[in-house]
Amino acid sequence: MTVDYSAGWDAVSDQFMAIRSKVGTALVLEWARDHLPRSAPILDIGCGSGVPIAQALVNDGFSVWGVDASPSMIAAYRRNLPDMAAVCEPAQNSTFFDRTFLGVMSIGLLFLLDEDDQRKLLTNVANLLEPGGRFLFSAPREACRWRDMLTDRISMSLGEEAYAAHLASMGLRLNGCRSDEGGNNYYEAVRLIEF
Repeated sequence: MTVDYSAGWDAVSDQFMAIRSKVGTALVLEWARDHLPRSAPILDIGCGSGVPIAQALVNDGFSVWGVDASPSMIAAYRRNLPDMAAVCEPAQNSTFFDRTFLGVMSIGLLFLLDEDDQRKLLTNVANLLEPGGRFLFSAPREACRWRDMLTDRISMSLGEEAYAAHLASMGLRLNGCRSDEGGNNYYEAVRLIEF
């Protein structure tokens, strides 16, 4: 039996790409513009097809490196952003191109993972962020569980307090949580210079 590292997302990739809206794109662009030099490479964990967010960042002068566990999504990413690096592997086990980044984002992915994999991914991000580096990720503010409408799998948020505590234990400071035009929550964290 073949293991589906995408947790059901490869099977619904066409449907997901067809309904993916631009919600959140403006917030991510503002975050990048406010905190990162235009030439900075940004790691996009759970990049999907790259549309619309990575594409908007590339159009704005950023370089985006994509990681996604879905072969179909990575194939679409490579078609949409042929000059950007991309790898197909589960985020919680990724080598992240064996490099560090000044900017890392994970939009719409973290809450799809179980609690252990969420903590593992957050730890891995802390280890690959350069001092002063920025991390943006999305998840509900409250601790909760729900069933994903596309994959029918359980999604979960550990909640703002748990995310803040885990990030702090890894040398990241949570700078707050903002909402996009669709009511989705985005946490902003920074890697402390001295830890």
